[in-house]
Amino acid sequence: MLEHGGRLRRAAQHYGIPLADWLDLSTGINPQAYPVPTVPVDAWHRLPEDDDGLEAAAATYYGSAALLPVAGSQPAIQALPAVLPGARVSLLAPSYAEHAHAWRKRAPHFFDADLDTAEAAVDASDIVVLVQPNNPTGALFSRERLLDWHSRLARRGGWLVVDEAFIDTTPEASLVPLTGADGLVVLRSLGKFFGLAGARVGFVFAPAAVRAQLAELLGPWTLSGPARHVARAALMDRSWQAQARQQLATGGVRLATLLQQSGLGIPSGPSLFKWIAHPQASALHDALAQRGILTRLFARPSSLRFGLPPDEPGWQRLEQALKAYAHPA
Repeated sequence: MLEHGGRLRRAAQHYGIPLADWLDLSTGINPQAYPVPTVPVDAWHRLPEDDDGLEAAAATYYGSAALLPVAGSQPAIQALPAVLPGARVSLLAPSYAEHAHAWRKRAPHFFDADLDTAEAAVDASDIVVLVQPNNPTGALFSRERLLDWHSRLARRGGWLVVDEAFIDTTPEASLVPLTGADGLVVLRSLGKFFGLAGARVGFVFAPAAVRAQLAELLGPWTLSGPARHVARAALMDRSWQAQARQQLATGGVRLATLLQQSGLGIPSGPSLFKWIAHPQASALHDALAQRGILTRLFARPSSLRFGLPPDEPGWQRLEQALKAYAHPA
C-alpha cells in the first residue's frame, strides 16, 4: 500500500510527542469540517437504500445526475482500469500516487504539467488521467484546454479521467456538468472541502455503461446508511458551503503569504493546501515535526505540502516554527 498524509499516530510515536500536541497540516483536508447532524437510529439499523435523496442532492450540488456513489474516490480509482478500454495510458506526474498504482500493469506513460508534454500525451494516448487541481503541485489546467483534450480523445474512442478532489473551492472549473458524454469520467469526493474524509463518500460521473460496470464490480451498499445521511445533509447545505468557500479562500491566501514571507519561495495550490518545491524539504519537514507540526513530504521533486491550520493558535504556531527554522538561534 502507498504512503499518504495523515499518518499522525506514526509521527507521534517516531518523534515522541503526544498525539494531542500535534498540529496536523499533512492532509489538505478542510480543518473546519461540516458539522454533521445527528444520525437517526434507522440509518444504523437498516441496510442502506438508494432512494433516500442522496443521489438527488449530489446531482444538484455537482451539476449532473450521471453519477454513481462510491466509498470515496479510492474504489473507483482501483476499478477504472478494469472498465475503461485502451492500451496507451498517460498520467500527470507528480500527482496523486494511487492513480499510477492502479494503472501500473498497463505501463503508463507520465507527463508533467507543461502544456507541450500534456498535448503530446493526449495525442499519443487512449486514456489520459489527471488531477485537477493537481495534488500535490496545485497545477491547474484551463477548463477550455481540458474540453479540447476530451473532444480529441473521444473522437477516437479514448477517455479523459479527471480527479476533482480539490476543486470544490472553484466549482466553476469543474467538468462534472458535461459528464454523461462518451470519453469523460470525473471523480468527486466529500473528503477534502467538506472535511468528511472519515465518512468515505465520493461519486463517479461517467456514461451509463461505465457506471453500470463499476457498480457490478463494487457490489451493493458501497456507502453505509450513516454516511449517506451525513453526505446528503452536507450536499444540501448551501449556506455552509458558501461560508466555507470564503473561509478557505482567506486561509489559502494567508498560508501562501506566510510561506513566501518565510523565504520558501512562491507556493502553488488551491485554497485547501499550498505546495512548495524546496531542496531542503526533508530538513524542513523534520524541523517542523520536532515542534509537533506535521506536513506532507515528497521526495520527487523535493517538496512539502502544507494544509491549513485549524485556528489562530495553529497559525501562530506555524509562523513561529517557520521563523525558528529560517533564523536558528
